[in-house]
Amino acid sequence: MTASSHTTDAKPALQYGSIAIDTPVVLAPMAGITNTAYRRLCREFGSGLFVSEMVTSRALVERTEESMRLIGHHSSESTRSVQLYGVDPKTVGEAVTMLVAEDRADHIDLNFGCPVPKVTRKGGGAALPWKRDLFASIVNAAVRAAGDVPVTIKMRKGIDADHLTYLDSGKAARDAGVAAVALHGRTANDYYSGQADWQAIAQLRESLPDVQVLGNGDIWSAADAIRMMRETGVDGVVVGRGCLGRPWLFADLQKAFDAYALDPNTDVAIDIVQPNLGLVADYFKRHTLLLIEFFDGDEARACRDIRKHVAWYFKGYPVGGDFRTSLAQVESLNHMDDILATLDFDEPYPGELAEGPRGRLGGQKRTALPEHWLESRELQGVQASTLLEAELSVSGG
Repeated sequence: MTASSHTTDAKPALQYGSIAIDTPVVLAPMAGITNTAYRRLCREFGSGLFVSEMVTSRALVERTEESMRLIGHHSSESTRSVQLYGVDPKTVGEAVTMLVAEDRADHIDLNFGCPVPKVTRKGGGAALPWKRDLFASIVNAAVRAAGDVPVTIKMRKGIDADHLTYLDSGKAARDAGVAAVALHGRTANDYYSGQADWQAIAQLRESLPDVQVLGNGDIWSAADAIRMMRETGVDGVVVGRGCLGRPWLFADLQKAFDAYALDPNTDVAIDIVQPNLGLVADYFKRHTLLLIEFFDGDEARACRDIRKHVAWYFKGYPVGGDFRTSLAQVESLNHMDDILATLDFDEPYPGELAEGPRGRLGGQKRTALPEHWLESRELQGVQASTLLEAELSVSGG
């Protein structure tokens, strides 16, 4: 089985069980973003591993309609990758058992990096690894239930600079038998502010020589991805916010890693994708059409969903505030066509104005935590009901 349409005679860059990933790029799960529609669009540009939105184990076990939609995959997705989020080892184990027994996933990723307050204030997400026993229990339960299906984890450095967990958690996950560990080089307190700590990623790589390590954080271009590989020694990269409104970034990444595979030590200039305004409009429309298919033909719902992508797709292009406002209120495909028709399709790529940071930004935040959470690295004294409240929603994001 392969997670890439790009094949070579060389050893694959990443190996998750029987899954060969020739291009060491993983699309980060992003709530409300990386549904089947967006994964398909990104895959049209380049290869790698494309992970579903995060779904809570509890919702999955209860088979809620939305959770079943989130884990769905298009027939073209040769590797069905699902990210699972949970706070209870038993429920996580049951969710993994379901995914495997019903042949719904080829790879399962566990999320321990979500910094959203509604999750962390109940002890979930990026707060959870602080409780070493709970973290180890969840990962072990998932790996046991998965059998031959590879399990990976994604995490942050810790809660804040004084409460770091990534080295302990990485070793515990390695000991549990995961196929890979991905680290976002920020703490929960960092949220999405400042610069990602690539030194921490390098330190994790050095401390775990016997398991694949991937780096996440501040990969805004293919050049950033290659630089992370060289500076940290990781086996692959996880790309999140950098591809928002830029699915063509995966074409750049494909070309960069093809060159890197031939000679990791030589910088090779690649021709990055520089779409004019007409092409951006085409990609935006294509995304919408895929969303209509994802939402079972519900055009109105697809148009509501695509609105969040407007600022990202047209970042840096001189389209004007009235255009952005109109498109952010689009109601139908015909309405969209009318709005897009007002553009100058020959307007060239604006260069740096269209690149760089996008998505969630802002300053540091004090992480919301359960009372007395930091007083012990063990779970003792924490009410089970508190943790369960961290899974009340479907996606956790």
